[in-house]
Amino acid sequence: MLAAKTIAPLSSTLSLSENPAKTNPIRNSHFKLLSKPDIPPALVSCLKSTGEAVLSANTESNTNSSLTRVDILSESLPFIQRFRGKTIVFKYGGAAMKSESLQSSVINDLVLLSCVGLRPVFVHGGGPEINHWLARYGIQPNFLNGLRVTDSATMEIVEMVLVGKVNKHLVSLINKAGATAVGLSGKDGRLLTARPSPNAAQLGFVGDISHVDPTVLHPLINNGHIPVIASVAADESGQSYNINADTVAGELAAALGAEKLILLTDVAGILKDRNDPTSLVKEIDIKGIKSMVEDGNIAGGMIPKVNCCVRSLAQGVKTASIIDGRVPHSLLFEILTDEGAGTMITG
Repeated sequence: MLAAKTIAPLSSTLSLSENPAKTNPIRNSHFKLLSKPDIPPALVSCLKSTGEAVLSANTESNTNSSLTRVDILSESLPFIQRFRGKTIVFKYGGAAMKSESLQSSVINDLVLLSCVGLRPVFVHGGGPEINHWLARYGIQPNFLNGLRVTDSATMEIVEMVLVGKVNKHLVSLINKAGATAVGLSGKDGRLLTARPSPNAAQLGFVGDISHVDPTVLHPLINNGHIPVIASVAADESGQSYNINADTVAGELAAALGAEKLILLTDVAGILKDRNDPTSLVKEIDIKGIKSMVEDGNIAGGMIPKVNCCVRSLAQGVKTASIIDGRVPHSLLFEILTDEGAGTMITG
């Protein structure tokens, strides 16, 4: 989704072969798009492989359906040009993490966006997997105001699961899909320095972020790798802390000077009426967010998410979006269309 800007489709600029009986119209239109002089070589290579996959998968399908796919590809070009070379921080969790089909959709979308020149940074939690392993060790999970109460035994399992299991699983999926991912936690390269939460007496080893040093990320991003970051960090003494993944994503987006922050959630976005799922707010500014919080229209688990977005915007991130991770290809909808896939917050 682009802030306050609508770009006309490019499909009208593409001409098909004048003699479709002698040539493949799908292939012809696709490679006329690729011959445009302003498309960078890396993008040409990626689109060629994507186009060939479309062609081989649809050689016996309806021609109109294939043409539609090529039109969609061509119309995404202005958005690719808009975000190419820009850093975008994604927070991954919720339904998109629990469903294998949605997980595959997210990973493939992430790799596609990297392939066409965006610079993604992927932050993740792993609540359901943590609960599974706590149950295996006979530990009952406890929550306070939506935050996991984390004693020393729970913290050991949280770190084991997030850093050793979930993180490496996501790295493997991204690598398998064709990109190069590098798994990290907040401890690596002193990326994140934690401090105890103000409610540490009740929450245990649940932390906030006192400092971000993105030095370790720059060579990875500049070389086209995708950092995959688990939301675990340590304080100055080396004590590990469990940190909310939304908070990690927001602080990293600010430290990296990201163009955009995207939080995948289990809701459509911000709703005008919390009881009406059709009342989606497509775009709102910080002033509007504060008004909705005061009126009680933003409440519960949405408050920390919008606070994370507002804080990142105040530190220089251009836009932040809360999108519906239950929708297949929601990342592509949000970045490569005007419609988006949730709510975009602007400064």
